[in-house]
Amino acid sequence: MLHSRPLPAFADNYIWLLTTDNGNAAVVDPGAAQPVFAALAAEQLTLTAILLTHHHHDHIGGVAQLQAAFPSVHIYAPDEPRIPQCTTRVHGGEHFQLAGLNTDFEVLAVPGHTATHVAYFSAGHLFCGDTLFAAGCGRVFDGTFAQLATSLTHIASLPPATQCYCAHEYTLANLGFAQWVEPHNAALAARLNADQAQRELKQPTVPSLLELELATNPFLRTHEPAVIAAAERAAGQTLHSAIEVFTALRQWKDREYD
Repeated sequence: MLHSRPLPAFADNYIWLLTTDNGNAAVVDPGAAQPVFAALAAEQLTLTAILLTHHHHDHIGGVAQLQAAFPSVHIYAPDEPRIPQCTTRVHGGEHFQLAGLNTDFEVLAVPGHTATHVAYFSAGHLFCGDTLFAAGCGRVFDGTFAQLATSLTHIASLPPATQCYCAHEYTLANLGFAQWVEPHNAALAARLNADQAQRELKQPTVPSLLELELATNPFLRTHEPAVIAAAERAAGQTLHSAIEVFTALRQWKDREYD
């Protein structure tokens, strides 16, 4: 069985540590090496694999040090020249067995935040990098709004019991914007209370359940009348598709909230 836990890094990043009780470990998006080294030493684990979702430095900055310490480590990454340490290039739709952990993974192509972003899915665990956040989504950098909207639709089609492991503790801020969009959403109000309590205890708010995201995350709710109406007010015009609604929401958040 796959076990996972977050290793905090920088101000608000999470590196995900994956184990299966056999003494080996993998990490997802190690932007810094030191938290990984500390966890491996404390638990007497051997690093056998690294999963990378995209090329941003806060997700790959620790890879070179980890590779130097574990020369045989398998490094899975999208087909992206800005990730030079990769040993295995992955593409959407592919399946592989994670080195050292004997766990099957599927690769999802989820561009938008970046043009080559991928996510990794295994037995109800989705490691989604900066595509989907708890109650939010990533900004658009070198991808497009249409790509990111389509990627989120792909994620929304996964089983509702999927646990979503994003890479940042942005939840309370994202919930604030979600309340701008849907101030009368009771599920959203309940989530805000629960997540505020978690943060007061200095506990992570992730992973989050996809079913909860579908009920509270405006970027997965672009078909809901209240979300469409809020997006149209922000855009100052009628919107004719889910992609247009998504784009208006993301631009509104970029412009007035973030």
